[in-house]
Amino acid sequence: MSRTELVVFDLDGTLIDSARDLGAAVNEALQRLAPGTAPVPLDTVRTFIGEGAGMLVSRAVAATGVALSTDAVRPVFLDCYSSRLLDTTTLYPGVAEALDALGDRTLAVLTNKPGGMSRRILSGLGVAGRFAWICGAGDVPTRKPDPSGLRLLLDRAAVAPGAAVIVGDSAIDVRTGRAAGVRTVGVTYGLDPASLHAAPPDLLIDDLRELPGRLAAPEPV
Repeated sequence: MSRTELVVFDLDGTLIDSARDLGAAVNEALQRLAPGTAPVPLDTVRTFIGEGAGMLVSRAVAATGVALSTDAVRPVFLDCYSSRLLDTTTLYPGVAEALDALGDRTLAVLTNKPGGMSRRILSGLGVAGRFAWICGAGDVPTRKPDPSGLRLLLDRAAVAPGAAVIVGDSAIDVRTGRAAGVRTVGVTYGLDPASLHAAPPDLLIDDLRELPGRLAAPEPV
């Protein structure tokens, strides 16, 4: 089996725990536009994350029942979120160590979060320099699970699908990898681990620090 040359990571739920900042931003946006709206609980917000800002807002609007359109709320949410990207957001335990251990491979990020925000967050957390590319909404033509963004990264890295893996916390990432012919790794600590039972990845790990050893094993992912 080919050596894994390119490792592509999802962002929210895989590298970073951003749910509190996202939840605070969506609730602030709803309060600005519809004062008195009951806040969306954090545990509920967690289930809304992963398919981009528009979907997060749409689900929050539906959950609260406010008479607002997604198009009206989305720009306000993005404004609220842009001012609190790093209020409580952190790397998950073991992420920095895993990235260090994977330093002999090309690393990239592919997320449905806006690309500029993604780069600001990873820069603020001190790990942006570990990645050759950090690609999000606005950087690639379509959102995951469409494989276009992943194929773009394969082309940039000049790596065949069989020499790459995509690492994520949900079925969205598994479907993205499958569509591009790329091996898939799921993490159990993220935002949507239940979906990985419905769409099992090639490898399931509990801690990102497990990944370097698994990729270096005689029978890698």
